Amino acid sequence: MVSDPTFIDQNLSFSIPAKNCRGRAVRLGPVLNQILSAHRYPAQIRDVLAEALCLTAMLGTMLKDEESQLTMQAQTEAGIINLLVCDYKDGELRGYVQFDAERLAEQAVEPSLMALFGKGYLAITFDQPAPRGRSQGIVPLEGESLSEAVQNYFYQSEQLPTLIRVAVDGDNDAMTVGGLLVQHLPDGEEGRERLHVRLDHPEWEHVAIMAASVKAAELIDSRLSLEDLLWRLFSESDEVRVLNGKPCVKGCRCNEDHIRDVIARFPKKDKTDMVEADGSISIDCAFCSRIFKITEASLNN
Repeated sequence: MVSDPTFIDQNLSFSIPAKNCRGRAVRLGPVLNQILSAHRYPAQIRDVLAEALCLTAMLGTMLKDEESQLTMQAQTEAGIINLLVCDYKDGELRGYVQFDAERLAEQAVEPSLMALFGKGYLAITFDQPAPRGRSQGIVPLEGESLSEAVQNYFYQSEQLPTLIRVAVDGDNDAMTVGGLLVQHLPDGEEGRERLHVRLDHPEWEHVAIMAASVKAAELIDSRLSLEDLLWRLFSESDEVRVLNGKPCVKGCRCNEDHIRDVIARFPKKDKTDMVEADGSISIDCAFCSRIFKITEASLNN
């Protein structure tokens, strides 16, 4: 397959005004592989993180302010995965999974969501400048996939009918993930009277059927532009408005200056306790799998 680089690491926002619907489409390639390369994840964990990164990118691109941040975190009880966390800020994307390798080896080739996460929950946090501030929704990790759990989040926490499809393909050397998110908005979003959202609204049923027809191969086909994909799906609608978003990039924000600034805020005794025999403080960044050595002398005591 010959890919077109202009159709990778791309995100689009779109709306279907006549149907009171909006959505996001995302396809990740090189940036996904850069994030995954920090750790040599087993295939099952790698694919879950790829799906989580795609979901995070779709949700993150809903934020309008450059200073806003979207964080998606899954924590578990008795699961193979202990912690999964991804975040998005102004086009920068990162993610990490902590898991029990021994327990994973005992599982089937494709363990279920319950086997991976046990009794866990999914927390989605929107950090936005004042006056909006921080908001968070928490839902149980239930369903067949993370995508289904995020759908449940919107139904339960936001009361927004939502359809999400994500496809993952490739191996450790070249992964691609593509996703589509479509939502039905309350009537009145454009100045009309706000009405209750019906889960069986005929407008939503029509759009949901069209969106659900998307094929996994279309989501990950790097020869197919996301604009053409949306046209295939929704060409029967009166109008589909499409807007290109900021390209996604790997966004680990760790650097020596930032870490030094964080450590400097600790009480002097705590900083002293952190110092190792060689006179430095070691900070391990789980996102990028790097260890930063900060000398005690470089800190503001």
